[in-house]
Amino acid sequence: MRNRLFAVLAIAVLAGGGLAYGTYNAMKAPAVVTQTIQTQPVVVAAADLTLGAELKAEDLKVLNFPQGQAPEGSFAAPPEIVGRGLIVSVFKGEPILPGKLAAKEAGSGLPPVIPEGMRAVSVRVNEVIGVAGYVLPGSRVDVITTVSPTNKPEDATSKVVLANVLTLTSGTRMEQDQKDGKPVQVTVVTLAVSPEQAERLALSSTEGKIQLALRNPLDQSAPATPGIRPAGLLGGVKAPEPVKVAGSTARRREPQAVTVAAAPVAAPPTVEVIRGDKRETQVVK
Repeated sequence: MRNRLFAVLAIAVLAGGGLAYGTYNAMKAPAVVTQTIQTQPVVVAAADLTLGAELKAEDLKVLNFPQGQAPEGSFAAPPEIVGRGLIVSVFKGEPILPGKLAAKEAGSGLPPVIPEGMRAVSVRVNEVIGVAGYVLPGSRVDVITTVSPTNKPEDATSKVVLANVLTLTSGTRMEQDQKDGKPVQVTVVTLAVSPEQAERLALSSTEGKIQLALRNPLDQSAPATPGIRPAGLLGGVKAPEPVKVAGSTARRREPQAVTVAAAPVAAPPTVEVIRGDKRETQVVK
């Protein structure tokens, strides 16, 4: 009898110990597994950088990207790109990539920003011409010119002479006032145009007045417009062109007289009277 009691007690102790050990293992926190992630250095902008800026050491910093996650073509050390110019604006923390840099021999400033085959032409603007300051680098604009070929107000014409033009720079500079010689601050917009467009823009700005029209960058259309004159703007009729006569000065064409035919008079009603072998027509009064 005593042996049975010892056996039952031993079984109870072993079962309780096993249950307690299992509960301890189940509630024990799992060990933290430390895994080392391979990284690679990437040069990014330390601040917002504008188009045409020359990169300096203080403009750049290095961030570690996961191995294989760095942008293609990124640089690993700032000395690789110090001294090169930016052809686009860059924001703080943005990786510096080859497509955003001018060639090593191109330097910095505006020249490396000009697209191949294009020219940079600057024009003076004010708050109205410059669309209240919304014309910024990278904007697309139309150039409207107003000019009178005869110097007469009634012959003035406004027309879109350039469409979908890229804005390279927009800012202010100091110029000498023509009246008193004092320096004045003027707003200048620099546009990227072809050589032929540069000629049209130069003539427009010297012979007339220009106006910039801001475009949606997604709109690539360039509709041809006939232009507008004061008579058409106010709904009037275009004045007749002067007639050139050989051996005399041009004279304005005189209005032609118009002959209006008189309306035909209606014939009075008649009746035919037959008397024997005679016929006669009488008017009915």
